[in-house]
Amino acid sequence: MFENIDRKKEHLDANRPLPKYTVKSLREKLLLEWTYNSNAIEGNTLTINETKVVLEGITVGGKTLREHLEVLNHRDAIQFVEEIVLKDEPLTEWQIKNLHRLVLKGIDDEYAGVYRDQQVFISGAKHIPTAPFLIKEEMEQLIQWYEQAETKRLHPVVRGAMLHAIFVGIHPFIDGNGRTSRLLLNLELMKNGFPPIIIKVKNRLAYYEALDKAHTQKEYGDFIQLVTIEVEDSLDLYLSAII
Repeated sequence: MFENIDRKKEHLDANRPLPKYTVKSLREKLLLEWTYNSNAIEGNTLTINETKVVLEGITVGGKTLREHLEVLNHRDAIQFVEEIVLKDEPLTEWQIKNLHRLVLKGIDDEYAGVYRDQQVFISGAKHIPTAPFLIKEEMEQLIQWYEQAETKRLHPVVRGAMLHAIFVGIHPFIDGNGRTSRLLLNLELMKNGFPPIIIKVKNRLAYYEALDKAHTQKEYGDFIQLVTIEVEDSLDLYLSAII
């Protein structure tokens, strides 16, 4: 399943470092598309061009303050992910809470970085998220799973996809779980030298169905396949920059 992406990543690694301005433009392109698609999946109505101007510090008329904050917060959260990767820091509950705090900053400060104290339900999904009193325990188990030698032997794409799926199944926060889960997925990929990927809003239905299957049947294959396709897409973008 991973022969193609492993071969492409080896080719990319062999050509690193890429030119400085190429890297800068690739980062800006992916930051915009990642922010636009991740927010759009959650119902943000800003177009990709409107998202671009918000990132440039311009207010878009007719759009809510929340939609503007979602863009700026997501940019800050990506920068935090990049710092973690740069410092090669281990994944912890504290990091996850800080990531979430950035996602909800100024939107819902009471619950930013705080595990929920209420039961929630996911619209359209069969899966019912973890009961509030079990969240702390299940988040600790998630970190324990992540740190196991067996987990570390998994392909980074599998490990990242499962981290995303398990986390969003717990749904530890009142809001912002989807965005945080996609940040965690890319954190894992980036730690392992892969470029960040974009879960595209046009694939939202397949994305939700694959996640619900993972949560209700413990079958992660569809979701891993969906992530694998996006990994190859991002690798192809980077490889297109090699002259």
